[in-house]
Amino acid sequence: MTLRFLAAPTDEGHSGTVDAGRVLEWVDKAAFAAAAAWSGSYCVTAYVGNIHFEYPVQVGEMVEVTGTVLTTGRSSMHINTVVRSGDPKTGELEQRARCLTIFVAVDGSGKSTPVPSFEPRGLEQELARDYALSRIPIREEITAEIARQDFSAEGTGEREVLRFLAAPTDVNWGGKVHGGIVMEWIDEAAYLCATRYCGRDTVAVFSGGIRFMRPLHIGDLVEVDARLIYTGTKGMHIAVEVRSGDPKSRELEVTTNCLTVMVARDDEGTSVPVPAWEPVTEADKRLWQHARTLLEIRSRAQGNRLPNHLLEESGESTTSA
Repeated sequence: MTLRFLAAPTDEGHSGTVDAGRVLEWVDKAAFAAAAAWSGSYCVTAYVGNIHFEYPVQVGEMVEVTGTVLTTGRSSMHINTVVRSGDPKTGELEQRARCLTIFVAVDGSGKSTPVPSFEPRGLEQELARDYALSRIPIREEITAEIARQDFSAEGTGEREVLRFLAAPTDVNWGGKVHGGIVMEWIDEAAYLCATRYCGRDTVAVFSGGIRFMRPLHIGDLVEVDARLIYTGTKGMHIAVEVRSGDPKSRELEVTTNCLTVMVARDDEGTSVPVPAWEPVTEADKRLWQHARTLLEIRSRAQGNRLPNHLLEESGESTTSA
């Protein structure tokens, strides 16, 4: 399924280009369209894999977002999503981002429902299916590692919490808050946290392991909690946890979590080094190690080499999930 449109002035973000959060919203929509067309039923976002933002999308560019089913489970669909953009006058589009997403088909009561099995046709589809399947063990490791952490513990790292009510305009056609909207909130909170830490304009270059655990509804109280847990040469690793619940209650449940890497930019838009953050408290040290563990897990997966901003100050190289 391919969505094609122009990046509008209303898509422009704080950096003067289209923010990563808006790109993630597009990714979610294209993947949903592919999942719904394949399954013939309503689908919900379960997971958005590691996405590198290779180059920003400019306002006025032609944007093309393609979602392709690679493999299926009983009720799940693994979808490769590619974002391309370029000058509409030439029609030449370049890749801006790529990631794997997982959607689950659900019935009218919100229960998972079986989907047609995808059978590859030809070598190219077989290789794509094998690639998707090879990511499952790594994704399970990342999910388990994140689930073990307590991101609410006190620490000394920069931390920002956005708090608001989920509005009717945030809801998708299924009556729940759109996964793409949640990812925009994540990007906004990570931006605020990183910018306040380094005192510069920042942009997202990577988001990893965005896991959707339960839906958000109109009127829910939403907290988007972003905290700095690690710094590389240029990258600031921001753990983001989204919580929601009935505003009449003080109990909020975790709905989504992920790790976002932000880089600082100078006035010319060039990425620049950031101050090194040193963990102080036990919570700091635990989350610092958590970021290192995630890097180590991703280094064992197939894929592209990690950019320097994800690495230690030594600049040693590794590979990316």
